[in-house]
Amino acid sequence: MKYRAFLKSPWFLGVTFTIILVGCYTVPETGRSSLNFISSGEELSLGISEFEKLKQQSPISTDPVLNRRLQTVGRRIAEAVGDALPGAEWEFVLFDDSDTINAFALPGGKVGVYTGIMELASTDEELAVIVGHEIAHVTARHGSERMSHGMVAGLSQVLLGAAVADSDNRELYMAAFGIGTAYAVMLPYSRNHELEADEIGIIYAAKAGYNPEASIEFWMKMNLVKGGNEPPEWQSTHPSDLNRIDRLEAMMPRVKPIYEKNKIRYQ
Repeated sequence: MKYRAFLKSPWFLGVTFTIILVGCYTVPETGRSSLNFISSGEELSLGISEFEKLKQQSPISTDPVLNRRLQTVGRRIAEAVGDALPGAEWEFVLFDDSDTINAFALPGGKVGVYTGIMELASTDEELAVIVGHEIAHVTARHGSERMSHGMVAGLSQVLLGAAVADSDNRELYMAAFGIGTAYAVMLPYSRNHELEADEIGIIYAAKAGYNPEASIEFWMKMNLVKGGNEPPEWQSTHPSDLNRIDRLEAMMPRVKPIYEKNKIRYQ
């Protein structure tokens, strides 16, 4: 009864409403409203700090050809992003690790690409899709959104623990909550973030004068590299490659005109 009274109390309702109200963020390009409690200033500080640590801890490639490709593509994508990432001090760093087929972006315009994915992305168009995708995670503020959902999940777990404190099945309830949160909330959010970054990323690539159809070719390559060795999509933080390809193909009628409009600027 005390627990129910607490949930109905003006204090709890007021705090909940305030958190939701101040925690809204509209994602550029898609217009989706997201829950986000982390300030952009906190994000910026954390991103710059973590990027400096990575540069000190990881070998950086001096390959002139690969670095020239990354800088050229990166600058064009940064121009396409424009005001969607205010205060960005763009930096594109090529990390020397041929076994790592990955790239990432951090708040503040800090982008890291590994030589392993540069080898797979054989064209500038494919590299633009990769860089656009990673920067899209930042402009959409996916990292801080996941942190915010984690905060909500943590608070919910505390409240549930209080509600079932006297129950003989408390451990069962708490375990079910943990599993349900992971598979019904956190993993689907992560997969949706990847798909949203795909969408925003090819828009950035198209605005930068790169053919967005390269995204389909790239994910076909990724699927071949993995050789079908992926967990079921519902157990994964990422959508399946084939699902991504289908979604990207469906987006082409919308993004190809953007590419056609902008490609002449770079010819």
